[in-house]
Amino acid sequence: MPISMILIGALVLFILSSSIRVLNEYERGVIFRLGRIIAAKGPGLILLIPIIDKMVKVSLRVETRDVPPQDVITKDNVSVQVSAVIYFRVIDPVKAIVGVENYMFASLQFAQTTLRSVLGQVELDELLAAREKINLQLQEIIDRHIEGWGVKVTNVEIKHVDLPQEMKRAWAKQSEAERERRAKITHAEGEYQASIKLAEAAHVMAVEPMALQLRYLQTLTEIATEKNSTIVFPIPIDILTPLLSAVKAPVPQLPEPPKV
Repeated sequence: MPISMILIGALVLFILSSSIRVLNEYERGVIFRLGRIIAAKGPGLILLIPIIDKMVKVSLRVETRDVPPQDVITKDNVSVQVSAVIYFRVIDPVKAIVGVENYMFASLQFAQTTLRSVLGQVELDELLAAREKINLQLQEIIDRHIEGWGVKVTNVEIKHVDLPQEMKRAWAKQSEAERERRAKITHAEGEYQASIKLAEAAHVMAVEPMALQLRYLQTLTEIATEKNSTIVFPIPIDILTPLLSAVKAPVPQLPEPPKV
């Protein structure tokens, strides 16, 4: 085979390999022709002019990037270290390539500065208790600023808040004091409700004396279940009332015998 035929075949293969591109469903290709942008094409088969055209692939899938831990001083002057995760996707391939040099790196850098700025305006309690609200605020701010790069922020989540050791101890003491406060309130409410029920029971027993007798018999039954108990049976005052009345009654005087 002549050398010229080999060279021609190699040239044809080179032209075909450099002019044919196949993009997946989630990919788009930004075409540059002699340095000027033509359009964003795809998915499917893309034909390029060799040497003249250049294509840059862009993925439209949601990408996840970790925001490195940031040293933040909260509004109440507490130093914490906060890390987060950001979810974003490209919605305009042309802006993502032309509008910024590296949209992924730029978005991540802006997320770091926004994280420090927003968390510096909230107190530590709010940072720990209202994460959902702060996440939405971070998402709105970042999305509004990087929208011009053709990037859409779908979600921002604060992943971890690292407190200093002294703050952890203070937080533990505060949590313990809060639990003790709730326990005392619950105990006091139980005592209050029990006192109300006891007052109602006392009122019923005062109106119905027989209820007191039934309660007395029930108490004896409960005590009798214990085999090793010495039971002292008090005598109800109602039983002794007739006897006491008889004792207190005056003794009848016998008539004197007649004198002879």
